[in-house]
Amino acid sequence: MPIFSRPARRAPSARRAGALLAATTASALLVTTGCSDSGDKGKDQDPGRDFTAQKPQWHPCPAPSEAEGGGTAPSPLPGGTTWECTFMDVPRDYADPGGDTIELALIRAKARDQSRRIGSLIFNFGGPGGSGVSVLPSAAADYEKLRTRYDLVSFDPRGVGRSRPVECLDNKQLDAYYAQDATPDDAAEEKTYTDNLRTYAAGCEDNSRDDLPYVGTTNAARDMDLMRQVLGDDKLHYFGISYGTELGGVYAHLFPKKVGRAVLDAVVDPTSTWEEGALGQAKGFQLALTNFAKDCIEQGDECQLPGSTPEEIQEFIIGLLTELDEKPIDGVGDRKLTQSQATNGIAQALYSTEYWPLLEQGLDEADGGNGALLLALSDALNGRDRSGRYSNIQAANAAINCVDFKPRFSLEQTKAQLPEFRKASPVFGDYLGWALMSCSEWPVPGQWETPDVSAPGAAPILVIGNTGDPATPYAGARAMAEELGEGVGIELTYRGQGHGAYSSSACVRAAVDGYLLDGRVPAAGKVCT
Repeated sequence: MPIFSRPARRAPSARRAGALLAATTASALLVTTGCSDSGDKGKDQDPGRDFTAQKPQWHPCPAPSEAEGGGTAPSPLPGGTTWECTFMDVPRDYADPGGDTIELALIRAKARDQSRRIGSLIFNFGGPGGSGVSVLPSAAADYEKLRTRYDLVSFDPRGVGRSRPVECLDNKQLDAYYAQDATPDDAAEEKTYTDNLRTYAAGCEDNSRDDLPYVGTTNAARDMDLMRQVLGDDKLHYFGISYGTELGGVYAHLFPKKVGRAVLDAVVDPTSTWEEGALGQAKGFQLALTNFAKDCIEQGDECQLPGSTPEEIQEFIIGLLTELDEKPIDGVGDRKLTQSQATNGIAQALYSTEYWPLLEQGLDEADGGNGALLLALSDALNGRDRSGRYSNIQAANAAINCVDFKPRFSLEQTKAQLPEFRKASPVFGDYLGWALMSCSEWPVPGQWETPDVSAPGAAPILVIGNTGDPATPYAGARAMAEELGEGVGIELTYRGQGHGAYSSSACVRAAVDGYLLDGRVPAAGKVCT
């Protein structure tokens, strides 16, 4: 997806997926030659390096690296279980298994009941570009029940965090890049915008040239099957959120017979093209903003925003963004809050109803000339910490999206689409419409128009859609279930707000836990409120 990457948990992050390779045996993977990111399947395998012979050496986890978002080493879990970390080698290019390798960073917490242990439950929390190694410990409380029978495992996909991170610009350059006017109004601003895209792509190429062709979702799915074998599991048990749903769908397509118990929550629509996905996000964030405005109005005099209808609050927000386009306001320190950063901050707060009070406060303060809170929300989405250091979430997001998706929108093509985007969302339409150009200067080609997630013969996969999800609109769950195939995609609906459902609904948790822990498949079409 071109614009808002999907937050997983922790604070912010998340999106999308890929296709290829066939498994060898349950005990060994002989990497194939002659494969590429074309998505071809069924190639004859030539003898190569046996990556499944690896024996990971687990050790206490260090503090997250700067690329992972920084912070402190993860604290022990209830009962004293400590987090363990390791690295696993994967071929950079699966067509050249004797060539360069990439170390993938992994993290795990062992199952509490080893006598009833099912295996490893591998998590991908979204992005693309989110660090599973840093997110899993912060989100683990939500999954403590699942730890009764599973080792909880996550990883930094290739190009992310500690796994050969994609690097593009330095921290100072990124401050300027994210403050830029991302919705140009005239020829001069259009030139500045396209020049900035070119500079960003050139920075990525200069710093990560050799890895850029190989960081796509197809290879990440191959890496997960290798991970399954290295961890000693016959089947891949998986929990994918946001972009992690697309990665999970692609894995199921490539390795249908290796799918164990799998859950996809906050589902990316695998049938959406680059343009359709961006337009869907415009509609999704607009819906979430309307719901936020309705909630504020229902608070009566407690609502700090001007207006007695959702439309009036929206007009207030549009007016504020217009003023910021003309004149940024004070943010944090010597940094100003620009229109682009304010739009980013609003989007960040719409990922969860827990952030709605912050959004209300931030909008009210910005109306009074104080942009600090909206700037902090924007920084969270972009992976910037208080000391001014950026994680590599957005660099990895761009690299993975651009090697996955083929379209390269020109300036003229983008401008032609803007009316439809503005109609979809008066607040986010321009921002998401211009973001169609995100990959226009990228130095390597993309793989697909849409990923193939068909998985005939796979075990049932639970697919969860949230009717109020801003980033992965509800329709994506139905599309994913249908594309996975009859008897494979089992759709579950949550009538709620925010991004994802498992952490928001006791009904959803009960259905998911029943499937993952006991193998009880919910009835297709189940609805939770």
